[in-house]
Amino acid sequence: MIPVRGCDGQRVAVLGFGRSGRAVAAALRAGGAQVVVWDDGAETRDTAAADGWDVADLTRDRAWDGVDLLVVSPGIPHLYPAPHPAIAQALVRGVPVDNDIGLFFRSFAAAGFDDFDTPPRVVAVTGSNGKSTTSALLHHILTACDVPAQLGGNIGRGVFDLDPAQDGEVVVLELSSYQTDLARALTPDIAVFTNLSPDHLDRHGGMGGYFAAKRRLFAEGGPDRAVIGMDEVEGRYLANQLAQGPADDRVIRVSAGQKLEGPGWAVFARKGFLAEWRKGRQVASVDLRAMPGLPGAHNHQNACCAWAAARALGLAPRAIEAALATFAGLPHRSQRVAEAGGVTFVNDSKATNVDSAAQALRAFPRIRWIAGGLGKDGGIAALRPHLGSVVKAYLIGHSARDFALQLGDTPHAICETMERAVAMAAEEARPGDTVLLAPAAASFDQYPNFEKRGEHFVRLVTERLAQAD
Repeated sequence: MIPVRGCDGQRVAVLGFGRSGRAVAAALRAGGAQVVVWDDGAETRDTAAADGWDVADLTRDRAWDGVDLLVVSPGIPHLYPAPHPAIAQALVRGVPVDNDIGLFFRSFAAAGFDDFDTPPRVVAVTGSNGKSTTSALLHHILTACDVPAQLGGNIGRGVFDLDPAQDGEVVVLELSSYQTDLARALTPDIAVFTNLSPDHLDRHGGMGGYFAAKRRLFAEGGPDRAVIGMDEVEGRYLANQLAQGPADDRVIRVSAGQKLEGPGWAVFARKGFLAEWRKGRQVASVDLRAMPGLPGAHNHQNACCAWAAARALGLAPRAIEAALATFAGLPHRSQRVAEAGGVTFVNDSKATNVDSAAQALRAFPRIRWIAGGLGKDGGIAALRPHLGSVVKAYLIGHSARDFALQLGDTPHAICETMERAVAMAAEEARPGDTVLLAPAAASFDQYPNFEKRGEHFVRLVTERLAQAD
């Protein structure tokens, strides 16, 4: 645990007592704060009280006597579509509002850092898609290169469940817009922006607010180096704002489809090859096509981002290339589950929106596509340009029939359940086909989360192949 610094003797309220709330409350207490907690769930409040925490209803006036700081869990709205009642109280009373990420950045550096040969560093990764894979891939690269590293934030452990840093260590944090939007301190050594596509717009009051939340990671503290995806106008704008000129190598520009020219530092992938250019010349090239854990252009962008961050940390190209080849990928993100009879089964349950599903559909040549669930605004109409590789769609869940109406001439079957979809797709698949779960929809109609949906797919595939043997 990393104790919170700067709150000794203060009365600090913690709103939301899930995983991150519990961790930050314990870290606050370890740092000498007097902690009160509140959660909207009665069962969670009862558990907190039974564990000895001081529970106070932060929606009521009397709970705010002497409160110096409110710390908010990431899932709780603080501005749009409307502030949580407790946050509204803090705003009216002038009580500062922060989250665990803000407290982490002001607490991470400790007095013992002066005795280290190499000060610990923090790499923070944000963006709409690919930030989990980029973070995990960078952590894998560091570990493979014998660099001490920890992985946390929105993936792995919560920031206050991390261990105090050791000499030369790198902490890799995946940060969502919910986390960057509210943090009062954001001071990574290296910050990574993967890409931007519409998501969480109700929470941020539109696309501008969503981008502004991501941009704070680069604007608040000013990282020593920034890795910026250039495939959307927002990334190009951000890189332009950060760089002092075309040759400023504090900004490393990244692309998953275009050659990036100029005198600066760039890492890009084209036709399956990663290239690193610096000061007008190529300094490294890697064939990504044979990397089993990084299929498709979207994963090539993730590889470019992780490569750029690793190079900024001083790692050698050959060492990074060797690590890329051993990366297994993340569960539910282009996860290769099995291959049998020339048919590959891929679990991309994390593809809960149109943009991430489009990336998955571009990654394979002949696809038996399992899609559906709780559809989002607009359904899958925007995916029509990406259906050329789909041999047949197998539709499940609440939106199965709505999705069917948007598929045009693409062959499809309304299966409703995952069991029926997996059975039919596997039965009809031929050598060279990929049975791909990329739902383009939320999971909540049939599953508690996308992880459970992906696990069900994996289990059904595994059982079916075991029976075939």
